[in-house]
Amino acid sequence: MQPTRLLNRNFLLLWQGQFVSRMGGHVYAIAIVLWLKEATGSATLVGLVMMLSGLPIVLLGAIGGTAADRLSRRAILLVTDLVRGLLVLSVAAALYFAPDATLVTTAWLIAVAVSMSAATAFFVPAISAAIPDLVPPAKLMKANSLRQLTAQTALLTGQAVGGALYVLLGAPILALANGISFLLSAASVAFVRMPAGRRSDAAAGRRAFRGDLVEGLKFVGRQQGLRQVFLFTAVFAFFTMPIIVLLPFYVDDHLGASPEWYGYLLATYTGGIMLGSVGAGVLRLNGSHRAGLMIAFAIVSSVSVGLLGLVRSLDVALTLALAIGVLTGFNGVNVHSITQARVASEMRGRVQGVLATVTGSLAPLGMGSGGLLYDLLDRDIALIFGGCGASMALLSIVVARNAAFRAFIGYEPGLPDIEGQGTLKQPST
Repeated sequence: MQPTRLLNRNFLLLWQGQFVSRMGGHVYAIAIVLWLKEATGSATLVGLVMMLSGLPIVLLGAIGGTAADRLSRRAILLVTDLVRGLLVLSVAAALYFAPDATLVTTAWLIAVAVSMSAATAFFVPAISAAIPDLVPPAKLMKANSLRQLTAQTALLTGQAVGGALYVLLGAPILALANGISFLLSAASVAFVRMPAGRRSDAAAGRRAFRGDLVEGLKFVGRQQGLRQVFLFTAVFAFFTMPIIVLLPFYVDDHLGASPEWYGYLLATYTGGIMLGSVGAGVLRLNGSHRAGLMIAFAIVSSVSVGLLGLVRSLDVALTLALAIGVLTGFNGVNVHSITQARVASEMRGRVQGVLATVTGSLAPLGMGSGGLLYDLLDRDIALIFGGCGASMALLSIVVARNAAFRAFIGYEPGLPDIEGQGTLKQPST
């Protein structure tokens, strides 16, 4: 039965579990990046680790989305939280008991990162597909805004203290805390009630699973506006990844700041995302105005990325990070909510899985190339950041001229779009 209140029992249980695990995850992520930088000093290796950890999303994203439509979403969330918790606890053990075995520990970090990414490939489409069934339809935008706000609060807090906690406590303790946070999230998910997936006998289930997977890919391919949004997101992510990979080197080598400032810069960016997410949930814009604003925000944020590589003032860098965060947060909530609203429940998991696959197909390449370019170009941050920002701005201008793209992000519930449809559903056979 569809809930009547936004803050109902099931949504709150899922929400609180995610807050705990995300908080631990963001502190852990900073700790691992700083540990790799200190232990190896190689931007190429940091980028390689991030690249390899992103590959399972490419390989398993569509499968994870199909599983979210076919299997119990609650079971997927529970199992993946448990798996990720145990994997991070193994990292804590490796960092504590073998602190000087850099090569072995780095290899294990890579293996764990890949495994966690594989679990996340199933987790993300499952939770995204589940949310619309846990809140009233009229409250979906507010639910996503609230989730984004909570996620960014955890991110902001984790990043603000992550660098300082790394210096104070070290990577092993932070990894231990993150492992426990995943187990607590799993305990919260265990009490959530949500609609079960479709079931069938094993042989028929495998055939149906393959059919669902193929249909999900075909479905996205048939929807021109949806396809354009996915491709834009993937290419935009490719040029964003080098910035993420090189941020600790940017703080140390370019700004000349201490490791804590890596966390402060990330926290400022996250604070901007929070403000942008709130704006997306509060502002009521019609479709055409929202589409125009989203395109303008994408262009301005791209230019800001390029400017980031030119400044050497911490204050200016923080201001740019805040601005990029605000624009990114606003666009992110809108794209996510529009996609959820446009796609019917029976296709939602597969569509989210395809999005993860398409985005993930280019993001790892951006990670790997960012670190490699940094070492090959004699650590020229200005050139790399400027090139990425210019490419993102050009992409935004080009896609803004595409009618199907503008129609999709300018979607108004209850009104036909350029394809003559409201909610996109799987064609009947």
